[in-house]
Amino acid sequence: MSGHVLVVDDDRGMCQLLNKDLERRGFDVTWRVDGREALAVVAGAPIDVVLTDLRMPGFSGIELCKAIVAARPDVPVIVVTAFGSMENAIEALRAGAYDFVTKPFELDMIALVLERTVKHRALQEEVRRLERVVEQSLGSGELLGQSPAMRRLRSQIDRVADSEATVLVTGESGTGKEVIARSLHERSRRRDGPFVAVNCAALPEALLESELFGHTRGAFTDAREKRKGLFQQADGGTLLLDEVGEIPLTLQPKLLRALEGGHVRPVGSDAEVAVDVRVIAATNRDLEHRVETRTFREDLFFRINVITLQAPPLRASGGDILLLAQRFIDQYAERAGKKVTAMTAQAAKKLMAYHWPGNVRELRNAMEHAVAWTQYDKLVADDLPDKVRDYEEQSIAFGGTDPAALVPLEDVERRYILHVLDSSGGNRSAAAKILGLDRKTLYRKLQRYARSGSSGSSTEDGDTSSG
Repeated sequence: MSGHVLVVDDDRGMCQLLNKDLERRGFDVTWRVDGREALAVVAGAPIDVVLTDLRMPGFSGIELCKAIVAARPDVPVIVVTAFGSMENAIEALRAGAYDFVTKPFELDMIALVLERTVKHRALQEEVRRLERVVEQSLGSGELLGQSPAMRRLRSQIDRVADSEATVLVTGESGTGKEVIARSLHERSRRRDGPFVAVNCAALPEALLESELFGHTRGAFTDAREKRKGLFQQADGGTLLLDEVGEIPLTLQPKLLRALEGGHVRPVGSDAEVAVDVRVIAATNRDLEHRVETRTFREDLFFRINVITLQAPPLRASGGDILLLAQRFIDQYAERAGKKVTAMTAQAAKKLMAYHWPGNVRELRNAMEHAVAWTQYDKLVADDLPDKVRDYEEQSIAFGGTDPAALVPLEDVERRYILHVLDSSGGNRSAAAKILGLDRKTLYRKLQRYARSGSSGSSTEDGDTSSG
């Protein structure tokens, strides 16, 4: 454990004892026997936590605590007292102390308290850093995120933005595939043209064809006026076909013709219309599996899969969870007219522990809930939805020796396969490659798990999210 601890005690022997023990445990330690000297150290050195005795001549631990809170509120103070009364505890907490301990104490206990406090401060620092990043990024149009996965995605977008090639954006539901498509459009030469998006899963087949390609007057019962389709509306710009895997088989040849020829034929028309459109397709389905099951045309798959971008799941984005959470706090607090500016370290810890199956969409909803629920200027853990606040990660422990806690090899394999499938965004092709299995073998195993009721949230098409 690393961290710079300032020990303050008028007993030089106690300072030397704590210095020796804490350095052995990996802490950096500075110690002073005078409170005013300690305050000068805090003002000029990168201290992570102060451990001070309560009763000291001249400048007491309470006075030191108040001075540090006033000058360096980011540095937590732990007060040590030999008296241990409730009055002393209340006095220390009112002075702004993060925690207090009583003498006599065990060195292991002191180390544990310090370790917990250093982690708390580090998390608070991360929250403050993310607040600054959010403030700087507002209105920039950037994809928000500093994780390696998001930096890699931004780099990929920059490389292919000016290409006219069709892009397939894959990823779980709720990962922001439309945001990626808009980012591609805004960085391209077509940025001054229209950006048009359609959810192919939201429209029945007959209406979807008319929406995409347009129709003439009288083409069908309700076609009272001639109407341009979305391809024509996106002329000179970008068309996003969201949930492209849901396009009916009968409509797929017409879409393929439009992509290959740059022409569309409105419903009811004998003439084709030329269009200049860059198409971006998005899906949360395993299209390769759909090709194998003949529910998606292979030639259309190859046509839209010229360039592939993977939207990373939120659980793989590390600190981006807090970054996005802070953005949503700012948005919903402003909308609700509430002075909510941040979250506590404990709330941040809960957000980082949760697995976010619904990705960014679920995080947005959780923050809207928390902002509406909170009574404070910072979100606390109790403000979060129950499933986030009470979530406990489950894992397999291999280091145990209790035979009753060990599991069969088949159970280990099942859990690991489901873990890899979940980590790969439900994409069975990607999971099979990671596992070193052919896809048919993986499908058979998943079908067996499904029959036993232990297949997790995976579906036949690899969609692991209901959002």
